[in-house]
Amino acid sequence: MVRLLARDPLGSLREAAGGPPSPAYERAFQAIADDPNHHLLVAEVEGTLAGFLQLTFLPHLTYEGGVRAQIEGVRVAEEFRSAGVGQALFQEVFRRARERGCHMVQLTTDLRRPDALRFYERLGFQATHHGMKLHFPAAPEGLRDGETS
Repeated sequence: MVRLLARDPLGSLREAAGGPPSPAYERAFQAIADDPNHHLLVAEVEGTLAGFLQLTFLPHLTYEGGVRAQIEGVRVAEEFRSAGVGQALFQEVFRRARERGCHMVQLTTDLRRPDALRFYERLGFQATHHGMKLHFPAAPEGLRDGETS
């Protein structure tokens, strides 16, 4: 999965896929596995990782205490694009979101990904909000996951 993240032009600027996986990735995988509100959906074609995404269920006070499904880290390997892999992943997202009683499925997409934007619009997503992000500098290796000095 990390290699697929890093093969992406934008991901190559922020992921570390060379050598053994960073302990930070291992901690993230474990945290996702341990939390029933987080899911990694994986698409495989003939034993090859074709794509994946992270699905998180978020309780909210808005919408009368509703639950939203948040999609992150969508990747489909280049050789499997336009072959229905992304469509299949999203159909599973929609199924799980309905099953959990979600009132909304949301995602963000980088504006430098016009093909992804068109794909999401074909699925029915609408650009109704202006997203904003604030990146923090990376914490030193010993001070991650809430640790303090």
